[in-house]
Amino acid sequence: MRLHTIQIVAGLAAAVLFVLAFMAAGAALLSGLFMFAGLAVIGWLAYSLIKGVLRRDTKSEPPARA
Repeated sequence: MRLHTIQIVAGLAAAVLFVLAFMAAGAALLSGLFMFAGLAVIGWLAYSLIKGVLRRDTKSEPPARA
């Protein structure tokens, strides 16, 4: 059976679309990893700030201003 031109073009278009879909999935995966890394950094920052506020001595005098 001979392939017609439209079938060849459709096959090539499908191949290109699959490649683009895999690229988009990879970009989404990488973007998600960066998002989770950013959330982890923000969570650590909030935790360390809260821990520092809770450890502060409540009876200490504020620093003198010049």
